Amino acid sequence: MAAKLYRSNTPSDIEPNARLGGHTALVTGGARRVGAGIVRALHGAGANVVIHCHRSLEAARALAAELERVRPESTAVIACDLMDAAALPGLIDEASACFAALHLLVNNASTFYPTPFGRITPAQWEDLLGSNLRAPLLLAQAAAPELRRTQGAVLNIVDIHGMRPLRDHMVYSVAKAGLVMLTRALARELAPEVRVNAIAPGPVLWPEAPMPEEQKEKIIDETPLHRHGSPDDIARAVLFFASDAPFVTGQILAVDGGRSIGW
Repeated sequence: MAAKLYRSNTPSDIEPNARLGGHTALVTGGARRVGAGIVRALHGAGANVVIHCHRSLEAARALAAELERVRPESTAVIACDLMDAAALPGLIDEASACFAALHLLVNNASTFYPTPFGRITPAQWEDLLGSNLRAPLLLAQAAAPELRRTQGAVLNIVDIHGMRPLRDHMVYSVAKAGLVMLTRALARELAPEVRVNAIAPGPVLWPEAPMPEEQKEKIIDETPLHRHGSPDDIARAVLFFASDAPFVTGQILAVDGGRSIGW
């Protein structure tokens, strides 16, 4: 199924002193949660933003309307199923056409659920590897010519559990580990024109599925800063890589309150 563009505006003139003025960013899974925080931060820094969604079209449109009130003609929404590999080049083409360029691809969209060992199915493998690893690879591949033209960047949202596996989430952990390696491999493949980095969040948002309070408390207790993070913590790291790190590529930044060293 092809990507579907939802937009009725045209590119805008951006103030020249904006941090990312004149740049365009595509954020996958940008309608809700951490993705929405990333979109707001990039938009606040002056970028035009293309919000990708799949099932969250209403939320994506609401976010775009919110940002349009701040700066008209600066957002677009594209609906696309990232599991449809054939549709991914079209998503990149649509995003690049929205504002006549693409400078930043943020691979944020992710699928997360437990897969206890002994009960793992081929369908779970295909689903978790497809959303967390295959889609970022194919999107980066499709975007490479445009990002080389604009001297742009790719930013992958990985997970601390791509480096230290999460119990009962073997397939998810493997997929995120693959995305860590993909980040480093892409950094070599796309250099010197395109920088590729990743952010590995820790306890920033609890999963949408119900989670026992004692489990949350245990996670916080094992985090050296002894507190929960927020989507803003991830968004600030995105802005760093997008605008303040011109000599950084192939790196994985853990934004986790120290959890990756504390448990």
